[in-house]
Amino acid sequence: MATLKFLNVKGTWREVADAARTTIRLDEGTKEPSPKWKKRILLAEHSPIRKLCFNWKWADLPYWVSVHFVRHKYGIEHFVSTQRSDRTGEDRTEKTQDAPVMHECFANAQAVMFISRRRLCSQASPETRAAWKLVVAAIAEKEPELAACCVPECVYRGFCPEFKSCGYCGTEAFKRALEAYRSIPGEEKAQKNAPPPLISTPK
Repeated sequence: MATLKFLNVKGTWREVADAARTTIRLDEGTKEPSPKWKKRILLAEHSPIRKLCFNWKWADLPYWVSVHFVRHKYGIEHFVSTQRSDRTGEDRTEKTQDAPVMHECFANAQAVMFISRRRLCSQASPETRAAWKLVVAAIAEKEPELAACCVPECVYRGFCPEFKSCGYCGTEAFKRALEAYRSIPGEEKAQKNAPPPLISTPK
């Protein structure tokens, strides 16, 4: 069974906010951005969020699950333990598809959200989904606003775009997940379909 060996955060929200201020011709600030601002810029997916990065490592990840993750190539780098016979001293041709590997990743916040849309979907394999949930759970302990934006594609879009839907988008649980995803900390429940209020970039 795969385990998460570690997850580290690279970059700060102050750096994200300062990059955002640069884009609107403002100097750097000093305050920690609010949860409201963090959630808003994550939902907007503006480029400064890519200054917030994560480094994690799975241990005992089945090889075929690792292959699922290396399909993701934008905003993420992968470092997977070799199965070469001349490195391991073991015959590679004897390895099975579920042979365990170490798989380390370095990814920015936008990539983490994108991967979540694919790997939290019920159409993803249960093993791959479970491995990704380990990452999201670890992120939740350090960056809860980002974890709140790690949702399956149907919640992100508001409908299921798959050829064969699992049916989740027609449930009450889906409606609650959608409301939670769209909610902003500290804001009154917005009128349905009303435009969100403007939020200034943190000083």
